[in-house]
Amino acid sequence: MIDHSLLLLFPAAMAFAAAMDMLTMTIPNRISLLLVGAFFVAAYFAGLSQQQLLSHLGTGALVFVICFILFAMGVFGGGDAKLLAASSLWIGFDQLLPYVMGVSIAGALLSIIFLFARNYVPEGSVSAPRWVLRLQARESGMPYGLAIAAAALWVYPQTAFFQGLAL
Repeated sequence: MIDHSLLLLFPAAMAFAAAMDMLTMTIPNRISLLLVGAFFVAAYFAGLSQQQLLSHLGTGALVFVICFILFAMGVFGGGDAKLLAASSLWIGFDQLLPYVMGVSIAGALLSIIFLFARNYVPEGSVSAPRWVLRLQARESGMPYGLAIAAAALWVYPQTAFFQGLAL
């Protein structure tokens, strides 16, 4: 029974991270910490072998280093980098390429939507909640957590975690 709860934890945390990023332009550290902590519990219940566990840990470490470099270069926000690294623990090396491709494609679509909205809908022309107006402002960033979460939810059913917890 607990393994079915863990099966839903990852999608719920990713959806919450996306919503928080869209509403506040921040991804709370507690989401990434929850994903990292729950990873070890879920790995036990999913029946991952020691080799699979080490592979997932290596994947998370690799993505963390790359994201840290991207953050230092100003390409990524800190919350985005931490979320991508924490979620990569769950995704694993086997599904890392589809995950990164999914993040790239979803990010490109999100960028097109934001560019269109910011260029063709004048600021202040729409009566909307404050968070919508913040997203519309040209000087604000883009909530990339949406792209990260979309790709994670797309790839998750193919992961060893999902297979181990669902069966």
